[in-house]
Amino acid sequence: MSEKDLKAMYRTRTAGQFPDTFTVMDKVYEKVEDLRYGTNPHQPAAFYRPAGGAGLVLGAYKMLKTGKSGLSQTNLEDMHHAVGILKYMERPTCAVMKHCNPSGVATEHDGIPLVAIYQRARDADAQAAFGSVVAFNTEVDADTAEEIMQTIVEGVVAPGFSEEALARFNDHERFKKNKDIRIVLAPSFDGLPKYLGDPPNAWEMKVFDDGSIVLAQPYLSRLRSVADFVPAYNEHPKKGRMDIARQATSRELEDLLFAWRVNLHVRSNGVVIARNGQTLAVGTGEQDRVGAVQQAVHKAATKYKGTESLEGAVMASDGFFPFRDAVDAATDRGITAIAQPGGSVNDYDAIAACNEKQAAMVFTLERCFSHH
Repeated sequence: MSEKDLKAMYRTRTAGQFPDTFTVMDKVYEKVEDLRYGTNPHQPAAFYRPAGGAGLVLGAYKMLKTGKSGLSQTNLEDMHHAVGILKYMERPTCAVMKHCNPSGVATEHDGIPLVAIYQRARDADAQAAFGSVVAFNTEVDADTAEEIMQTIVEGVVAPGFSEEALARFNDHERFKKNKDIRIVLAPSFDGLPKYLGDPPNAWEMKVFDDGSIVLAQPYLSRLRSVADFVPAYNEHPKKGRMDIARQATSRELEDLLFAWRVNLHVRSNGVVIARNGQTLAVGTGEQDRVGAVQQAVHKAATKYKGTESLEGAVMASDGFFPFRDAVDAATDRGITAIAQPGGSVNDYDAIAACNEKQAAMVFTLERCFSHH
């Protein structure tokens, strides 16, 4: 295979034999389109949606600009995980996705415009943001489109685009390096289920190589607001009761809720470090908890522009702390508040570690492992 052929495989559709419809648990699915390819260029793939389904978001997307032969499976998966984060955000928010994980997320803070929100999400890890999928929960304006076109972006998905923004995305003379960008219009995310008690509109499905299937209820959160956090405490059978000594400030609580919601779509083991409505680093895919924290603080120190200290930052962990080492790794770098599920046999030690550094800790009373 020549070098030309190698480059062409990323731009060429891989044909497959997929039915127009199929049925799972009495629900009929109809094919939307054959995708450019699946996870890799040699894997054919197709995208389906429930026939006649109401409240569709990605299942009702509209391609405004197809780029290089349309969407791949990975593009759609990035969009799916972005929507899973953005549906919880009440203010204008941007999620920059790479390989099904957020490399950076930022929400409106102190009235900053959308272009600044995008810049904060991108620059949380500008290196990883190269070739990313960018998602918004609000209409994209011209200034934001102009900024997006300054670097290589695979695609943009949002519930709206201004005419001026679309003109920027289609200006191939000015933005030749990013001419293959895909622009995807999706309906509002507001109607998607989010919280415990909301009726789920689909099953989560995992298909194994032998055709076996696991069906599960999709993730729904108990945390509707910061009022649902519980100050950390532990009743130790020998040492007695331990309570967190310092309560989180209102600003820390807002950042903890933001970080927790981002963490819902971070590959486990996952931790998210945030400050002022912006992720500073995402630790993802580690097999041990302290490794995820160490990865995140290292990223923040080396990849986020201008981060000399994590003082005043918060951290959300998708699972409890089996030992205090992960707490120490965070607080030693200046993190002042932590959210975690609680329930570890060593919660007493984790709380004690926070108290030694005057850091706050709250329990979410839910775990958000994501093994996508």
